[in-house]
Amino acid sequence: MPPVTEAGPPAPQAPLVTPRMVAAREALRTMVDLQDRLYRVAAPLLINNAELCRTQARSLLGFTAKNKWSYPGEYADAAEAVLGYGDTLQVSGVLAGSGAARAGLRKGDALVAADGKPLPTGRGAETQAAAVFGPLVSKRAQLSMTVERVGSTQVLKVPVTRACAIRVDLGNADNINSYADGSRVAITRGMINFAQSDEAIAYVLAKDIAHNVLGHATTLRNSATIGSMIDNLTSVRPDLSLLIGTSGIRPVPGDMEAAADTLALYMLARAGYPIERYKGFWQRVAAQYPSSVLNGYMAIHPNLPQRMVAIDRAVAEIRAKQATKKPLVP
Repeated sequence: MPPVTEAGPPAPQAPLVTPRMVAAREALRTMVDLQDRLYRVAAPLLINNAELCRTQARSLLGFTAKNKWSYPGEYADAAEAVLGYGDTLQVSGVLAGSGAARAGLRKGDALVAADGKPLPTGRGAETQAAAVFGPLVSKRAQLSMTVERVGSTQVLKVPVTRACAIRVDLGNADNINSYADGSRVAITRGMINFAQSDEAIAYVLAKDIAHNVLGHATTLRNSATIGSMIDNLTSVRPDLSLLIGTSGIRPVPGDMEAAADTLALYMLARAGYPIERYKGFWQRVAAQYPSSVLNGYMAIHPNLPQRMVAIDRAVAEIRAKQATKKPLVP
């Protein structure tokens, strides 16, 4: 007679992975990859142009942080499965050349404390942590950050970085456009795919950063309307019906466009990006997506002749200043 054995507890069943969960995970991977790319391209523009950003330059640490609750619904589960996020905030991006990068902060580091003060966890932690960092950064040249990395805790001394305090976000839509509401820039997935190269993406970012620095959205009373559009497009499930027409956003006049092009070219040169193909890129956008495409870039930013004149003039000025080693200031 065979020996009698006691049955142990049943083996835990793997959670059921539904097609909806798979789709959410793939979408999240794409979003994170594109946002990482934007952050990398934007880094030299933000850090090397604090002087040109004037009143919008701030003392920053140079990193972003998220947890699973930074994403809604099934995307929170996807963030846990794909990114390993939980309740604790983790570094989601480090701005190249920033104090955070110099201090050795890495993507994936779990944030434990700032200057010995425990950082929030769970729902709303991202917003609550920003309220902790703000006063600390404004008062000192460096911040003591306690992080957990691969099971061990360490303290990093993170220098504060002077940079353009303009947030750069991904717009989850396929129209060829980007938006600037005065403090933020959102560039759509469609524009990134159209631009293809990092250089061309930098052209779009620099142009919108320049619009913010020059206060154009405020002058045109577009800030609230564009802000609502950015809020919508940076969600993981935007309402694409809001892209019908121009969504109430007023077109930017030619003189403002020319001024933004000029400042953008100086910012690009200071950030180390080549400027010779800037004009050709915008001509290509205008040829393939003219102003008659109402949810496209040129519907809001007309490709007027005075833009081309301003671009040629700015490129000549920059080349002359580079040749004579004069400061790159408009």
